[in-house]
Amino acid sequence: MGGESERGRVMAVYHLKGGVGKTATTVNLAYLSAASGLRTLVCDLDPQSSATYYFRVKPRLKNARKVYLKGRARISDNIKGTDYDRLDLLPADWSHRHLASALGQVKRSRKRLREILAPFRDEYDLILLDSPATAALLAESIFVAADLLLVPVVPSTLAARAYTNLRVFIRRKAYDEDKVLAFFSMVEARKKMHRTTMAAMKVEFPRWLRTTIPYAADVESMGLARAPLPAFQPAGRATKRYRELWEELAGLMRDRSE
Repeated sequence: MGGESERGRVMAVYHLKGGVGKTATTVNLAYLSAASGLRTLVCDLDPQSSATYYFRVKPRLKNARKVYLKGRARISDNIKGTDYDRLDLLPADWSHRHLASALGQVKRSRKRLREILAPFRDEYDLILLDSPATAALLAESIFVAADLLLVPVVPSTLAARAYTNLRVFIRRKAYDEDKVLAFFSMVEARKKMHRTTMAAMKVEFPRWLRTTIPYAADVESMGLARAPLPAFQPAGRATKRYRELWEELAGLMRDRSE
C-alpha cells in the first residue's frame, strides 16, 4: 500500500450506535497509519467534532455547508495539519448536522462523497472517515465512498442488535458485504455477558477481525490528553491492542491490493 501507481484507500469507521469507540478507533488508527509512513487524512464527519478535538484543531470550516458539496478546492482550503508527521485533518463543525439533508439536494447524492474524495486518493495513502451514528442518507454515502467499512461492536445486547440491523440494511441495499470489517470493542473479558455475546455473534456472523479492544481507562484519558493513545501511552495495554488492530488491517489492505 502507498506505492506510486496505487491510489489511496478510504476506510470509514462506522456504527449505527453511538458510544462504541468509533472516534477513539479513528484517531488511534490514523496516528499508527501515519507513523508507519503512510500519508493519512482524517475526515471528521460528526457534528460533535470529537476527532477534531482530540487533534487540537478548532472545529471550524470555511463555507462549511459547501465543503462536501462543491469539490476539491473547498476541501483543500479546510484541511489542517496536526502535531504529527504525515497526518492531516479535515475538521468537523456543528454545521455537519445538516450534511445529510444537504446531500439530499444534489444530483447523485449517494455517490457525491465518493466523487468529492476521489482526487485526494492521489494525495493520501489512507483516508479515514470518522462517521456519526446515523442511518440517514449520509450513512449510505459513507458506504458508497468507503473501500472498507470498519465497525466497532461492543458485546452488549443493544450494540449487538444494532450491528445485526446494520448487516440487514447493507444486505437489503445490496452494498458490498465483503468490505465490512467488524471487531469487538470495549470488551470486559471478566463479564460473562460479554463472553456469551461474542460467542453468539461469531456464530451468527462468522467473519470478525482477530483483534479485540479492551475497555480501558487509558482510552477514556484521550479526552484529557487530547492526543492519540500511542502518543502519550505507548506501552499501555489498549495501545498494544490498537497496534495489533492496525497491523491486521494493514495486512488485509496489502492482500487486497495484490
